[in-house]
Amino acid sequence: MNDKHPLIHWIQRLSPAQLLLILYFIAIIISTAILSFPIVYQDDKMVPFIDIVFTAVSALTVTGLSTISVAETYNTTGLVVLIVIMHLGAVGVMAVSTSIWLLLGKRIGLAERRLIMQDQNQTSFGGMVSLIKQIIYIILGVELITVLILGTYYLRYFSDVKEAYFQGLFTTITAMSNAGFSLDPNSLAIYSHDYFVQLVVMFLIIFGAIGFPVIIEVKHYIMKRKKKKRQFRFSLFTKVTTTTFFLLIFIGTFIIYLIDRNGYFADKTSVEGVFYALFQSVTTRSAGLSTMDINLLSETNHLFMSLLMFIGASPSSAGGGIRTTTFALVIIFIITYARGGKSIKLFNREIYEEDLLKAVTVTMMALILVFTALLLITYVEPHPFMALLVEITSAFGTVGLSLGITNELTTFSKVLLMVLMFIGRVGVVTFLFSFRKSVPDDTNISYPKERMIIG
Repeated sequence: MNDKHPLIHWIQRLSPAQLLLILYFIAIIISTAILSFPIVYQDDKMVPFIDIVFTAVSALTVTGLSTISVAETYNTTGLVVLIVIMHLGAVGVMAVSTSIWLLLGKRIGLAERRLIMQDQNQTSFGGMVSLIKQIIYIILGVELITVLILGTYYLRYFSDVKEAYFQGLFTTITAMSNAGFSLDPNSLAIYSHDYFVQLVVMFLIIFGAIGFPVIIEVKHYIMKRKKKKRQFRFSLFTKVTTTTFFLLIFIGTFIIYLIDRNGYFADKTSVEGVFYALFQSVTTRSAGLSTMDINLLSETNHLFMSLLMFIGASPSSAGGGIRTTTFALVIIFIITYARGGKSIKLFNREIYEEDLLKAVTVTMMALILVFTALLLITYVEPHPFMALLVEITSAFGTVGLSLGITNELTTFSKVLLMVLMFIGRVGVVTFLFSFRKSVPDDTNISYPKERMIIG
């Protein structure tokens, strides 16, 4: 006799992807509810409900697009709440839940491990709890160090000690989580000539965007003894991720500078120009912080940065987009096919067909999503096409860069951007897997094959 509650029975029938999406929806609802309390706002501040929801989604998806001025709207309590939400979005709902379960002494069962695997975009159950522990320890350790460094350094900018260290805390969290929120309306423009702050912030952005498995692997390598370091072998994922990630940064820096060398960078020194371009290239990975007004760049640069934002960060990171490994596999597949190759080989390893199919599917689905959103938003908005394209790719890549039109958008467009932010954060794969149904396996059934004319 089945005496289970209907709700429990329904939950058990959900796939990990479906349950994960529901957990993120619940997190958004709770975040919206907390940000609705008057206690988080400065005196006499009133925010429309749609903007409260937008801020909650933007913080949880660590995007940074905002329809309000964070510093002028929230008091200290509100900013602390925002920091907590950004933290939750950065490490993932399941990572935070797992940490709480471990603190309470709860055993992490198979169902929980499946959810962690889905949330962290992993391919096996093994070591899920250990992965979460390491992620939390490393993140908290790096944050503590950088808060102390930035807080102390900020004493030259802020006379009040509490203000300096709170600024250091907020900058650390928003950079590490790739959230892109700032306590200054001009983002980090005040530090446009302070290369120490920029280097620290860029380190945090890369730390949050390159992928937690990569960071853990690097940590294992560093902790090995010299003799064992020679025998240490990095995984294919780490090799492809780091190679693609840093190539995109360096190529992005070069092209951003090249496009506007006779424009915005014309009256800048070489060091100024390179740092402006480098920071913009790094921030398009998924951060959204900026040391300049990007409106001053050319439309060609806006288009190029939209491409960088569409690619986004690495898998299992705080960023969004199609992810760097997806982009790498698709590009290498095109080159391989053009040369008449039958399979993709990287670093003396062959890529599974399933992973290649997943990469192509993610790219095509993302292009469809972005094109559809662009079609709809250009129909209802009077703003320039390029400004809308930047807004859409920024939302999907969970970046947060904008040409300043976010607060002028209609409710329909805000909802559309929230959907893109949500999909960009949870990942296109998880989003697609949520539509899968538990049906009998019919893979053994085969049909006659027939050729199709392509191209």
